[in-house]
Amino acid sequence: MKILWVSAHPEPKSLNAALRSDALAALRGAGHEIRTSDLYEMRWNPVVTADDFAHDPSGRLLVGARSGRALAEGTLAPDILAEQRKLGWADAVIVQFPLWWYGMPAILKGWFDRVFVEGYGYGIRREDGSTRRYGEGTLAGKRAMTVVSFGGSADSAGPRGINGQMDEVLFPIHHGIFWYTGMSVLPPVLIDSADRLPAEHYPGVAARLIERVSGLFTDTPLPFRSQNGGDYDDRFVLREDRAPGVTGLRAHYTDAESGTRGSDAEVPTHCAV
Repeated sequence: MKILWVSAHPEPKSLNAALRSDALAALRGAGHEIRTSDLYEMRWNPVVTADDFAHDPSGRLLVGARSGRALAEGTLAPDILAEQRKLGWADAVIVQFPLWWYGMPAILKGWFDRVFVEGYGYGIRREDGSTRRYGEGTLAGKRAMTVVSFGGSADSAGPRGINGQMDEVLFPIHHGIFWYTGMSVLPPVLIDSADRLPAEHYPGVAARLIERVSGLFTDTPLPFRSQNGGDYDDRFVLREDRAPGVTGLRAHYTDAESGTRGSDAEVPTHCAV
């Protein structure tokens, strides 16, 4: 299978870099084809500008409409087109980053901002005029996984931990980017206490990561609800008979009714230390 690995860490001698190297070696050894986007090494420009769309700066820049027109006309900036070609080639995408201030590094956010333009990441229409998102879209059929390191302990990112439950922290990426564009989302690989990992613990962490990425095409994705599958009304609000009494992020999982999501749900068991 074909895998695109996107990484965002500024230090080539980091824990993230070492783990990526070992995981990529294992994936190649298993026969997968690999392409990479190491955003810091590439010196990726994260800032959306008129130059991305060959836009005349004397006129007002409406980013959505102008980016969609540039996509249709083939006038997107070459670096954006190159990343879209990688995504089109891939069967699955792994995005690896350290968690900074409850989100991804700015360079990675800028990768999504610039690459997922209108007509590619959003603004996709079905034949009846309805939108193709949350389970449908340009990237439907692909799989996605995040590999996320953070400084807190596993307990601090658990169901009652002060840092918040990690599946909720990552919901904007998993649901709002990957699932929105149609990709099936695998549970994340979480690497806690990353800034103080003892050297003797590294082999176990690497083995856990390799085990998880080895299941990229066989493990069960997160059970998000599709927008057009009947669970939402015409206001895109969850119907009253779906997960009655459940609110917030957890309501948008199909297993919310079973009680397996919520404040008492376990943090994913693959915290890697």
